[in-house]
Amino acid sequence: MCICINCQYVDRCTTYHAVEAQHQQPHLTEIPDFEAIEPTINVNIQTQSDEIQMEWDVVGCLSFTPDLGRWSRLRPGELVPT
Repeated sequence: MCICINCQYVDRCTTYHAVEAQHQQPHLTEIPDFEAIEPTINVNIQTQSDEIQMEWDVVGCLSFTPDLGRWSRLRPGELVPT
């Protein structure tokens, strides 16, 4: 799971913005203004039938600052991305 959902910078981060784009999800902000320091992204590639699916997860980041439930507070009532 992406650690960004529990980071205080999730709605401002250019890295998370890129992950949202890869997942074709609506952005928390259209113009992120925070550049994460040394984010580590795992990309899992799966093939099902003739379709290739890619799952992007930020698993490490020197900028990570815990804010448990931040994403949920920004998108109340929506399912947390996994």
